[in-house]
Amino acid sequence: MPQKPKALDDTVSLRAWFGVELRNWRNTRRMSTAALGRAVHLSGTAVERIEKAERPCTADLAAKFDDVLQAGGALKRLWRRVEEDADKQQTDTDNTSRSPSADRFGVPATGMLRRDPTSFEEMSPVERRAFLAAGGLAALTPTPLGELLPQIGPADLGPVVRPDDVQQVRSAAQDHARWDNLYGGGGMVRTAAIGQLIWARNLLDLTCPPQLEAELFTAVGHLAIVMGASAFDAHDHQRAVQLWEFGTQCAEHAGNWHLRALAYSWRARQAIWCGHPDAGLTHADTGLVRADRLTPREQATLHIARARAWAKMGAHQETLTAIGQADDAFSRATDGEDAPWMAYHDYAQHHGDTGHAAFDIALLPGQSPQLASDRLRTAIDNHSDAYVRSRAFSGTKLATLTMVTGDPQEAVAIAHRALDEVGHLRSKRAITDVQDLARASAKHARKPEVAGLRERIKTLIPQ
Repeated sequence: MPQKPKALDDTVSLRAWFGVELRNWRNTRRMSTAALGRAVHLSGTAVERIEKAERPCTADLAAKFDDVLQAGGALKRLWRRVEEDADKQQTDTDNTSRSPSADRFGVPATGMLRRDPTSFEEMSPVERRAFLAAGGLAALTPTPLGELLPQIGPADLGPVVRPDDVQQVRSAAQDHARWDNLYGGGGMVRTAAIGQLIWARNLLDLTCPPQLEAELFTAVGHLAIVMGASAFDAHDHQRAVQLWEFGTQCAEHAGNWHLRALAYSWRARQAIWCGHPDAGLTHADTGLVRADRLTPREQATLHIARARAWAKMGAHQETLTAIGQADDAFSRATDGEDAPWMAYHDYAQHHGDTGHAAFDIALLPGQSPQLASDRLRTAIDNHSDAYVRSRAFSGTKLATLTMVTGDPQEAVAIAHRALDEVGHLRSKRAITDVQDLARASAKHARKPEVAGLRERIKTLIPQ
């Protein structure tokens, strides 16, 4: 009887993390160590030792593993992290004046956040993983968790966290997400939630029953992530990153991989939007670490982020591969397995998000717009009125695509329907998409119907 593979601990070091990811990809592709070894001209034993971090790898070998396993660059990028970490450790060894606590998580010595491990070995596995990720990704910062958001007082808080307190925070996050989807991230939506978040953050300084601690950190972290999404929609990018950092650290403290994936999905989307697709790809890959702990929908959102990053870099085949991976993951989703915050990623949202990725490659020379067009239409037809903003995004993108590659008159009809909804939103992302539509329509400006559309856009967008 074959022996069960040795369990690997991906929190020991970045090399160990690489080994775990190599094994995960190999298992996903249903390859034995011997088969993978033959493909890269190694023995199966050598592959197994690399997975166990007992044998060194190289950048060239990591690239071969990545190509054979069709990992989309994830293993190559992770190995670069391993090399960067090794260089950094050598530099730190040479610098004897370096403070021994410079890279530790800083947390305030109050309430539940008193935990402040004095060494890497004393951290929990989740904290160690986050610590490793922070070095190369800046996914978490050394800023103390309690300092990422201000405190106010006196707050109407008791000495101990109660179940009702946690439920209030959950409800605040759900309500904010609903308003955000309906009205966008600007205006009263975000302003109203700031006090709620600070109140929720102050709960972390109280004594909390052990059985409530993970739930509290999850609820507070989710509220922060939802507010970060609103800040992103309002183009308040610095605040969005700060909120997602806070939310990610809450997820780490709670040991909640699902909330962590949500945070990295948003980090990826924002980086791509801001013109940093490589950083977005790295965030998405980080979110997919230990993908076996995520639900299919969560995996799908991160693969979509990868697709959108590849599309922005003009990588046609990599984009299609990532869209296929997202579709495969979404096809395996079942009702009831996700956290409530994943309810937004339904059939319509999936098609809209993958349609946005396909949109960018559809505009490349010689490419067909059909995939993007079909997916965006499906999203528009299936979005409910609870997701007006998402429907408007897809409508504006489809109008732009049709204006560039199809019939301008049809594009005008699609655009007017989208503008009906954009006019009810306070969303700078939606305005940016409308500006893109205006630029795309310029070449048809002499057509009366297009001229009328352009006039309407001028009244909608502040000059």
